[in-house]
Amino acid sequence: MSLSTRAIAGIAGVVVVGAASLGTGIYWAHDAGKPRENVATMVVGTSSTTAAPFCYNDGKPLDNDALSTCLDGIKQARKDGKLPTLDVRASDQIGVGVPEDLAKKGWFALTNGGSGGQTPLAGGAEGDVLTGVTYSGSKSAGSLMSANDVTSVTVVSQDKKTQEYYAVWAFDLNNKTS
Repeated sequence: MSLSTRAIAGIAGVVVVGAASLGTGIYWAHDAGKPRENVATMVVGTSSTTAAPFCYNDGKPLDNDALSTCLDGIKQARKDGKLPTLDVRASDQIGVGVPEDLAKKGWFALTNGGSGGQTPLAGGAEGDVLTGVTYSGSKSAGSLMSANDVTSVTVVSQDKKTQEYYAVWAFDLNNKTS
């Protein structure tokens, strides 16, 4: 049984198109660059956003001056509306994740909401630092939201043993009523 000229031409065409597609895909993947490093992820319901740390010193601890400058910068970015933002409703579940290397050092997350005005989203009620865990787990947004239009979320990488700070991320959640 022999293949017709049309069948051979058809197979050759499929091979050429497949090779071109593969080559383009490899070029695109190579050209896409490296993923952003040390991003934290804020999850609200089925939506999420990521952010590079607002303050980071290439894996070295942040000194007090750097932390102070960082917090001032976050306040200004919040005022200018330049922080990563998601909409949130009291019925949503929210959580936050951090990169594995910083999770190994330790981290915690707080909102400016809740009954005390500073409610842990990750870490214990006593301000415990999570170690080795990359995701906070999902929490009910209703208990974490502020009474204002915006709930601020601050995520901090802090070494549990040395108490040194390594990174700070900031997110805003737009409080929605429906």
